[in-house]
Amino acid sequence: MKLTRTLVAVALLGAAGMAQAAGNCTISLKGDDAMKFDQKEVTVSAGCATITVELAHTGKLPAAAMGHNVVISKTADMAGVARDAIKAGAAKDYVPAGDARVVAHTKIIGGGEKTKITFPGKALTAGGDYSFYCSFPGHSTMMKGKLVVTK
Repeated sequence: MKLTRTLVAVALLGAAGMAQAAGNCTISLKGDDAMKFDQKEVTVSAGCATITVELAHTGKLPAAAMGHNVVISKTADMAGVARDAIKAGAAKDYVPAGDARVVAHTKIIGGGEKTKITFPGKALTAGGDYSFYCSFPGHSTMMKGKLVVTK
């Protein structure tokens, strides 16, 4: 009986260690009518099979006036993607169609709405220089943050 409990305890510790090794696989952000995300830095693991991005718009204004999304790209590509987002327009969620610079993006949402997407963890490289931002015209200057990718 004592040996069985010890084996179960060792197995549980091993499983907990494996769960920690996988790291964080979800990015949860809130955006408001003051053009701010609630976090300036988030961390995910490139070891995740999939990564989920969750966005909640905590404001009251509609998407046409104060829409928000989350775009993930390499930091060096952020300005170009944000510039080209204006040309893409609202119908394409202010994300250029098929843009290889964009790792992932959510749709544009308005006040009181929520959205989420998933993408493969292998799309990110541990230690890479990534940012998350809102590509609604003019928002990326304030609504941005650092995405830290661990192993």
